[in-house]
Amino acid sequence: MGAGRAGRSVAAALAAAALYALSTPFSKVLLADIAPNMMAALLYLGAGAGMTVLAFARAMRGDEAAARGRPLERADIPYVAAMVALDIAAPLLLMAGLSRSSAESVSLLNNFEIVATALIARLAFGERVAARTAAGIGAITLACVLLSWDADAWGFSVGSLLTLAACVCWGIENNCTNRLSGCDPAHIVIIKGWGSGAGALIVALGAGDAVPTLVDAGLALLLGFVAYGLSIACYVRAQRDLGAARTSAFYAVNPFIGSALAFVLFRTPLAPSFVFALILMLLGTWLVAPREG
Repeated sequence: MGAGRAGRSVAAALAAAALYALSTPFSKVLLADIAPNMMAALLYLGAGAGMTVLAFARAMRGDEAAARGRPLERADIPYVAAMVALDIAAPLLLMAGLSRSSAESVSLLNNFEIVATALIARLAFGERVAARTAAGIGAITLACVLLSWDADAWGFSVGSLLTLAACVCWGIENNCTNRLSGCDPAHIVIIKGWGSGAGALIVALGAGDAVPTLVDAGLALLLGFVAYGLSIACYVRAQRDLGAARTSAFYAVNPFIGSALAFVLFRTPLAPSFVFALILMLLGTWLVAPREG
């Protein structure tokens, strides 16, 4: 892989991180008026709808060179099915966790996705995990324990555990998506968006969630298109060259962007345990960051 291509892949991974970082703090704002299950559905439906429009516009322009991907094949079906199922569960868990926790804490806990992705890449697909990366995984895990501990209840908070469960789902899903990274990223996002969004919508309606106002629904759909649709497209593009574990490592800047944005929006006082967890998270992210050469 040439230097220019590698640079574009790294840029795609970083763009995915920055776009997804918008999701947690702005979802927290919208959760004041939208039920968690419905919010999860709208985010993915927004991703699917937005990317469908972009794909249609690309086809109308005859811009075939933009696809740069192989078509889906029969052998891809198990990975597609797993990807959609996990993308139904993960946002439902995340929105439930976010409704019970601060946006700053949930943003940082999202970094546990690195741990899940790297371990599953190693155990299921044989990707190598270096000693330095293992140390970083340990630091991130310890930070997540600190963020999840509820001193008042003397146990782990429900919101944090739900967030970590979402990260495990996404860690598995990242590796499934990596098997599809040779396909057109826009097509992958369209499948994720419509399939997972429809599944989450069925759950939301089955749970009796109220249908939000047109304005709230529009804002949630727009957030889903930007933070999920465009982000996932960039992520899949990066995975094509970098692999699941390395893409996830570059993607690790997203929790810090999300936490900073959440602090600006909500001005939540930072507890000493949060500050210590933030330091550990920064250390862990630095340790897992890929080194070239």
